[in-house]
Amino acid sequence: MKNYQKLVEHYQSIHNFEHVRAICSWDQATNMPSGGADSRAQAMAELAVHLHKLHTADQLAELLNNAGEEQLTAQQKASVREMKRTWQHATALPAELVKAKSLAGAKCEHQWRTQRLQNDWQGFCKNFAPVVSLSQEEAQIRAEQIGSTPYDAMLDIYEPGMTSSQLDTLFGEIATWLPEIIQRTRTSDELQIPVNYPIQSQERLANELMAFLGFDFNHGRLDTSVHPFCGGTSQDTRITTRYDTSEYLNAMMGVIHETGHACYEQNLPQDYLALPVGKARSMAIHESQSLFYEMQIGRSDAFIKLMSRKAQAYFPEQSKIASVDKIKAQLQQVKPSLIRVDADEVTYPAHIILRYDIEKALINGDIQSNDIPELWDAKMIELLGISTKGNFKDGCMQDIHWTDGSFGYFPSYTLGAIYAAQFKSAMSHSLDLEQHILNEDFAPIYNWLKEHIWQNASIYN
Repeated sequence: MKNYQKLVEHYQSIHNFEHVRAICSWDQATNMPSGGADSRAQAMAELAVHLHKLHTADQLAELLNNAGEEQLTAQQKASVREMKRTWQHATALPAELVKAKSLAGAKCEHQWRTQRLQNDWQGFCKNFAPVVSLSQEEAQIRAEQIGSTPYDAMLDIYEPGMTSSQLDTLFGEIATWLPEIIQRTRTSDELQIPVNYPIQSQERLANELMAFLGFDFNHGRLDTSVHPFCGGTSQDTRITTRYDTSEYLNAMMGVIHETGHACYEQNLPQDYLALPVGKARSMAIHESQSLFYEMQIGRSDAFIKLMSRKAQAYFPEQSKIASVDKIKAQLQQVKPSLIRVDADEVTYPAHIILRYDIEKALINGDIQSNDIPELWDAKMIELLGISTKGNFKDGCMQDIHWTDGSFGYFPSYTLGAIYAAQFKSAMSHSLDLEQHILNEDFAPIYNWLKEHIWQNASIYN
């Protein structure tokens, strides 16, 4: 097994550099002063090029071929399969394109932070256009390698084997009945009472909820950022949220969502941690874990009762507003809204279908960047009955994903929501989820996910 062992050693080196990149990316989004943006972008681009060289090293083709002839266990064969997949994705791109995209993405994302607040679409588009151009170039190269459309080639990065033809059928069917259900089940607005929720108290509540859900604070931490995310590494997992002193539930649901991602990362198999086979299976499976935590658990009646008890302890002056009925009214409402990350479970797919339609057309070259605002507004009206005309910050500029060229990612959210519902159904055959939550005993649910999802990583296709 000497060829396989050499591959393991090589990917251990890649893993170490990816660890550094992950922590630097987290710091870039949370702590880095604005004046450090240019130098950090250069450093990250240089690191991206170095990682690309490692992923495309001359000896890998021969080692992968020879390892396939060795006597390997089933898991080792799966490991070689995932190494080949990683290698094929990396060798598709020239190093200069990798560096150029990294630099353009870093500039676009950094400027987006202020441009979004200023509703400055024209300023944003100047930085966004090069990201789109480079992403289109990448997509074309990948498409020629695997014989697909440009967008399908990008989609394959995040959800292996998925195609836009499959998504067109799935999302197209959902779009035929979703708008009517949204209008029929939407709830009326409740009168908002001015309230102050101190951020320090919100942070303490967030930490308690994370602990209940199984987050390992010895191998992770919670911080704040412009856009909630889960980053870092499996052994050093960083999650973030954003706080609003006039409202606390959005921050808590963001924390619960990211904790689902984090628990998946923290429970990947240690024996394969440095190898491609030891990574999360796909982004849709990753999103299924965050959405299982947020939607299937976090918005359930049992969890709302638990959260109400804890919230009243941290916000005693707002105990009536933190009641079960008040929380349920907010978390189980159906209400078309502008912001995807704040959307309820029913309206959420509409936000994803909109983004999927636009990014597919953009990467396939059917539309230009400047077409996005008008298309966004039209699709928001069609799917959710809301106009975003002239409101770029709450419309097409609200997400971070496109700023670095992560085209093909958005379908993962709705696929993940579907997977999460299926996992809950399977779990319910052996566990009484509601009773475990009411008893404040999350361990059986956590252990089911660990055994059936997390520990399997990418062993299965």
